[in-house]
Amino acid sequence: MKLKLPEGSFGAYLFDCDGTIADSMPLHYRAWNKALAKWNCEFDEKLFYEWGGMPVAEIISTLNARLGLNMPVEAVCRQKERFYFELLSELAAVPEVLEHVVNMHGRIPFAVVSGSTRESVTESLAALKLLDRFDTLVCAEDYEKSKPDPEAFLLAASRLGVAPEACLVFEDTEMGTQAAKAAGMAWVKVPAPWERS
Repeated sequence: MKLKLPEGSFGAYLFDCDGTIADSMPLHYRAWNKALAKWNCEFDEKLFYEWGGMPVAEIISTLNARLGLNMPVEAVCRQKERFYFELLSELAAVPEVLEHVVNMHGRIPFAVVSGSTRESVTESLAALKLLDRFDTLVCAEDYEKSKPDPEAFLLAASRLGVAPEACLVFEDTEMGTQAAKAAGMAWVKVPAPWERS
């Protein structure tokens, strides 16, 4: 399967990380289940994918509010990340996206724009031997408003010195494509693991 890119030439590519560059969503879901089990917290897989792009701390706070739980946000964050790092040897790149990273690297600047922590993004990209391909990483610590707000994408464009309308965003989530639209950027939707043939 090939990704169909929008028409035109672009001055920069902005990539989400989890589920876009890294085929990491199934691994993250396993890490979530392990971290939340201690708190008897159910995290439906469909909801997990709907919330793709939401920072880890925000997910825990939202689950607390929805389910009437009182999970310690920082501690569960650390635990979930640790469980994810234990699975990194299983991580692979999304081939349809990797093709564009390889073909365009060195021709235009690249940024990663993620709702994950800088540590998580760095570890994932390092495991895939892709960390050196990106000019900047915009991670959960770098902005106030998470996707679908455009703040993170606009920050990445600004860091790369490229106008938002000249950027192409690669995203696997609805929240991510909404953020790209709100930023005035073109975007391409990366199919979920079960949609790829």
